[in-house]
Amino acid sequence: MEKEVIVITGPTASGKTQLAIEVAKLLDTEIISADSRQIYRYLDIGTAKPDHEQLSQVKHHFIDKKNPDEDYNVSIFEKEAGEVIASLHSRGKIPIVAGGSGLYIKALVDGIFEGPAKDEKLREELRKLKEEEGNERLYGILKEKDPVSAARMTPGHWKRVIRALEVLETTGEPIWKHHSDQVKDDDLIWHQFSIETDRAELYLTIESRVDQMIEKGLEKETRNILEMGYEPSLNSLNTVGYKEMISYICGSISLDRSIELIKQNTRRYAKRQLTWMRGDKRIIPLRGGEYLSPEFIVNHVLNRKTDK
Repeated sequence: MEKEVIVITGPTASGKTQLAIEVAKLLDTEIISADSRQIYRYLDIGTAKPDHEQLSQVKHHFIDKKNPDEDYNVSIFEKEAGEVIASLHSRGKIPIVAGGSGLYIKALVDGIFEGPAKDEKLREELRKLKEEEGNERLYGILKEKDPVSAARMTPGHWKRVIRALEVLETTGEPIWKHHSDQVKDDDLIWHQFSIETDRAELYLTIESRVDQMIEKGLEKETRNILEMGYEPSLNSLNTVGYKEMISYICGSISLDRSIELIKQNTRRYAKRQLTWMRGDKRIIPLRGGEYLSPEFIVNHVLNRKTDK
């Protein structure tokens, strides 16, 4: 039996969660969430996590799996998600991977570049630079030396920035070159789809969604997380929505400014997502109409199987 996997991605607020659920219902299968923040408990409103009704319709993996202060990364996800995929295949089901974290999806499809051994001395120097001069300074160095890799991250991704600089210094080649040279050795057949939408329309949807998050209680949810004892500096909380709300709660900015920044940073994140999806020619764009339907995805996959 061919081991096929369906991937449904799209920019934030594009509707990929519900589309994946409808496809999963048609195929009687399960969903693997490829969202680096929905894996954390308590981060519900700010991550647009599937609600109880949605979760009751189809089994989801990697939702509410970790506490906010527990370590989790793309390497662990690749291994654990691979095990779930194998389990679903053993039961004759086609797994569906759904989410907008490009790094997680790319890790599953192409594997992970482990890179050279860590250079702890160099890392310590870069960490010290970060502490003394800030994330922007660290990011600026990467942007100057490796603009391609820098375009795929932000100053807030300081651990990734340090790793990119480390790989560049120790190998003489940018980290993206190592990624592009890598070929994953497995027998899986990937069907990747992305929801395409007009950027102006998407930005309006994002603004509306942020307003809804505020109405649903994003501020209260963030306060509750902090009152549980979780530190504001946690990587899990360095997330659009929470980091801006934390700045408001800590008195650094006004509520109106925090909402403005959430909208602005979400638009920027969506733009990076679109750049990644459109840059990978293996991903089939769903541009609306009959193409943006669960039936189109199912027929595409099943017809391919029949053709074989």
